[in-house]
Amino acid sequence: MGSLLRNVSAVRWGELCDATGAAADGIPPLLSRIAYGDEDTARMAVDDLGDVICALGFVVGEATAPTVPFLLELVGFPHVACKAELLDLLGSICRTDQWHSAAAATQDRERDAVWRRQPGWEAAARAAVYAGREVVESVASSVRPEEAAPARNLLRVMDGTPPFPEP
Repeated sequence: MGSLLRNVSAVRWGELCDATGAAADGIPPLLSRIAYGDEDTARMAVDDLGDVICALGFVVGEATAPTVPFLLELVGFPHVACKAELLDLLGSICRTDQWHSAAAATQDRERDAVWRRQPGWEAAARAAVYAGREVVESVASSVRPEEAAPARNLLRVMDGTPPFPEP
């Protein structure tokens, strides 16, 4: 994939699932379209990627956390289009608590065993976003308001959204 996203092939995407099925089928090609596509192609790819790693804007999956470092890499790269959309997606990932809330609300022991992994996906995804704080802070100081404003919004989300502990 070039110097940008060069570590995408190191992830075992075939062992991960996203909202549509096998992560290998969708995530690497979408990341590539964001990195190397024109602005319209990149925007559509961010939208499609959001559907598979943060479905409905609030449900993360198994493949979300491994994808976040690549989103941060794209945000930090100077010539990537649609940084605002990428930052918004990272904000959605950071705010998710669907699985955490559902697991906390259930008293069903059989379901509890199944849901134990899903809150972990949220915790791992949020931790991955927090790990990229330095990248977000650098974009927040950009002279380009279309990039700086969404980055500052993400920092506010990060400051106001406590990370969930691993279950």
